[in-house]
Amino acid sequence: MRGNDRARFDSALHRARVSAHPPGEFVGQESFMVASEILSLALDAGIGPGVSVVDLCCGVAGPGRHITRELGCDYLGVDADAQAVALARKRAGDLAHRFEICHLPPLPPGNCDVVLLLETLLAFPDKPELLRQVRSVLKPGGRFAFTLEEGAPLTKVERAAMPNADTVWLLPLGDLVSDLKRVGLHVSREVECTQAHLAVVESLLGAFANDADNIAEQIGWPALDDLMASHRLWAQWLRAGRVRKFGLVAVAE
Repeated sequence: MRGNDRARFDSALHRARVSAHPPGEFVGQESFMVASEILSLALDAGIGPGVSVVDLCCGVAGPGRHITRELGCDYLGVDADAQAVALARKRAGDLAHRFEICHLPPLPPGNCDVVLLLETLLAFPDKPELLRQVRSVLKPGGRFAFTLEEGAPLTKVERAAMPNADTVWLLPLGDLVSDLKRVGLHVSREVECTQAHLAVVESLLGAFANDADNIAEQIGWPALDDLMASHRLWAQWLRAGRVRKFGLVAVAE
């Protein structure tokens, strides 16, 4: 997205996103996670006051604000999208947040206690290199908290059907665990969230359809059609078990 497209997109979907979530479960996230799930993963990663956290691909940082507000931490959000970072900074208010515009990898230099990567590991085709980068910035005993879309790589037919398929790189869970071990990270927490994320996808589909005229007025029908098409595919794949979703924490040796 260029110019004000990110801000327009965020504004256009806001009403539908709020209506798609139970009370208190929408905190500005742009994903299939709900607020209580975000907080649970953060707690399992040991986030709290004085803990240094780097949130990769933070977007507008809804989860980051939620975590910091509820648990406290030394937070740095990183994203390649300058518009998303501008929105994140504006919405952070008086929270102790820092943000950087950065294309990943490489990761920003320095060491931290926790690296977060929520709902965007999918977008990295070279996951071993990303994991090496994550391990390089974690202190000994540091934690990598992330979500995983688990499954075999997309077929040519599936890739042709998925809008923005260049950001959809599935990986079997066993392969990822092996990649983690090779860089010195071992899994301490593995929770499947397939059905919970399916429920969110289906709820979002209904909310987008109900607010379609308002959304299309702001972002155009082609963008809305792509959004609906991708969500329908995710619903289909999650329902059929073609893709499973997990929340994981891996600890640095």
